Amino acid sequence: MAKDRATAPRGKADPKAKAAKAKAPRGQRIRQLIQAYKLTYARDRQLPLWMALAFVGAAAVIFLINFLAGIALVIGIPIAVIFGVLAATFVFGRRAQKAAFNQVEGQPGAAGWVLGNMRGDWRVTQGVQVNAQLDAVHRVLGRPGVILVGEGSPNRLASLLAAEKKRVARVAYEVPIFEFQVGNGEGQVPVSKLQRKIMRLPRQLKPAAVSDINHRLKALQPSLQAPKGPIPRNIRQPKMPRPKAR
Repeated sequence: MAKDRATAPRGKADPKAKAAKAKAPRGQRIRQLIQAYKLTYARDRQLPLWMALAFVGAAAVIFLINFLAGIALVIGIPIAVIFGVLAATFVFGRRAQKAAFNQVEGQPGAAGWVLGNMRGDWRVTQGVQVNAQLDAVHRVLGRPGVILVGEGSPNRLASLLAAEKKRVARVAYEVPIFEFQVGNGEGQVPVSKLQRKIMRLPRQLKPAAVSDINHRLKALQPSLQAPKGPIPRNIRQPKMPRPKAR
């Protein structure tokens, strides 16, 4: 029996093992949704109310349309429920995103976290320019061109943005370069509107050109990398050891 097991063909997989692998991602997604709901509810206590209103409102509208169209209840009710669930899911996604932005706003690294979660073909490099005060410049490459996003003190960011723009222009000549500063001051972009601001930029490059520029930019290795993700406000900087007295 042991010999038969050892010589069994490797190409044939156990059907039970395949079924277990297929179910794992679905269960993982459900756990992630439950965890996301708990985290969002902890920051937004009105989340269940808005989700319920979205479900009832969408379901009622679709049910009324089906009723006026003469569609049977057996078909109209399930359709109304599906649209209600979609509306509630949409509201949950928007409020979860808003709660996440409010949580990281004002923390060093918040802009890098937002850029790293952008959807689409965006080449994001965080912390291409960083100073000792954790002011940072992040670089985004996409169809609009090169986008430089700075977060930190506006006075210190001016030199960091200028230095990075000069570096990028050496290898990505004749490519549009955009500059944004994250913040709530005049001329700055709030964290919650950063993705929308970048997504609305005009598409000026073809995908092949984006890939070519990306290879050139990879040669620009920053001397100091900023920590990825937002840094808590109450974090303490490590103290330098004092020299021993002789």
